[in-house]
Amino acid sequence: MKVVDKIKEAQQTKTLGYSFEYFPPKTELAFVHLMDRLGRMAQWHPEFVSCTWGAGGSTSTRTLDFCSSAQSYGLNTVMHLTCTNMEKSTIDQALKDAKSRGIQNILALRGDPPRGSEFWESVDSRFTHAVDLVRYIRQEYGDYFCIGVAGYPEGHVDCPDRDQEVVYLKQKVDAGAEFIMTQLFYDQVAFVEWLKKCRESGIHVPIVPGIMPIPTYQSFRRMIHLCNIHVPEEISRVLEEIKSDDQKVKTYGVALAVSMMKYLNKEAGIYSFHISTLNLERSTRLILDQLQPQRSLTGKPSSGKVVPTLPIHDPTRAELWDEFPNGRYGDSRSPAFGETLYANQIQPTSQAILKWGLPKTEEDIKSLFANYINGTIQSLPWCEERLQTESEAIRQRLKQLNEHGYLTVSSQPAIDGVPSTDSVYGWGPTKGYVYQKAFIEFFVSDKQVNQLLKCFNEQSDSITYYATNKKGDFATNVIDDDAQNAVTWGVFPGKEIIQPTIIEEASFKSWKVN
Repeated sequence: MKVVDKIKEAQQTKTLGYSFEYFPPKTELAFVHLMDRLGRMAQWHPEFVSCTWGAGGSTSTRTLDFCSSAQSYGLNTVMHLTCTNMEKSTIDQALKDAKSRGIQNILALRGDPPRGSEFWESVDSRFTHAVDLVRYIRQEYGDYFCIGVAGYPEGHVDCPDRDQEVVYLKQKVDAGAEFIMTQLFYDQVAFVEWLKKCRESGIHVPIVPGIMPIPTYQSFRRMIHLCNIHVPEEISRVLEEIKSDDQKVKTYGVALAVSMMKYLNKEAGIYSFHISTLNLERSTRLILDQLQPQRSLTGKPSSGKVVPTLPIHDPTRAELWDEFPNGRYGDSRSPAFGETLYANQIQPTSQAILKWGLPKTEEDIKSLFANYINGTIQSLPWCEERLQTESEAIRQRLKQLNEHGYLTVSSQPAIDGVPSTDSVYGWGPTKGYVYQKAFIEFFVSDKQVNQLLKCFNEQSDSITYYATNKKGDFATNVIDDDAQNAVTWGVFPGKEIIQPTIIEEASFKSWKVN
């Protein structure tokens, strides 16, 4: 079914409707668990679900598999498709595969550069902008596909001129786009003003706001930095007061999403909302509970098909076990493993020079990392924000390591039973206790690595390590390939032990840039 019909139906009947966005996780087991989670969330009757498309088609197989599986659950699906760094043949194959699997809805995007690429660049001159992809799909497939495009209420990072961005949006609609889904935002007043500009410019297709409930304070900070999103002062103030309590941040994120959706419904007449789930389920469920307290969680989804019964004996446990994911080193079994907010963002050369100068020697690189540890510079390509306060206890040691050529990108000190409300080390719900093992992640020259690994192997009873390089050579002193080493965990009243940071071979290898 074409999802634009569902969106229009919600508008005509003045009934609130919701859709969910997912991304393909990085490991096979995480994908299997995502399908379990999707089966439960399908019972909440979303208008449709969408799945993102990795830059250059890097997730094409899993994106297509997700959409196919979602349809078997009776869900309408939207497949994201980009033309970034992709040959025309890859685009053709993606569209052919989508049609053969019965996928009828495409979100046509330009896309972002692949990891490791500094600039966005067109591989095929026929696909320079999203509008080119819209035109091509219409040319090749006529009206078979329902095409959506992205809208940017605060302007695109490559086009901060909001008025010009509306002109580009109108071009995409004129080329054949039938609906618009927006980038996430938190300034609802600015959205209403942007919506008015769209309508005045002649854009009359449905516009669906993108809503992302805040997951954690740190991921929120990273997100607004990467997307260049304006945050109203009141939201910043509230988050600053509760940032050390992850549960309060999540609760506030749900309340804020509900408040925004109610405001947009009342002030702008919006009835359909697209919720970015980050592959988690609890925040989405709580949002729907508050907006539709009488809604049924059983029965048939919108297509009329019955959702298969899944092997989950305790749904509450199923939605909570990975509720506090921790960046790149969360549990590789979690559906949320591989969340794109943690991908490294390459700075354009001009911005990089302003931030970091022009390092030319190995000593220059060492100084750059050491200056980040000292606080002289505020960020690195792998660390968008200042060194966290918890690193104060090991700052001097980190400085020494970097001066000796061990270029650190992630670390944490050992802590033993600190209250979960602690302003420096605390996380998770209140009245708990959190623990950490010492951990460090760094780059090192191949000239130093052999001697380093020799030292590690001599202390294998107290140090475990994983090491790799761009060629794919791999070394470890962990015997069991499936071993998991929890380096952060918490104990909370009435809950099982929560382990948000796990170091294991699968998660370590999955983040290496090939």
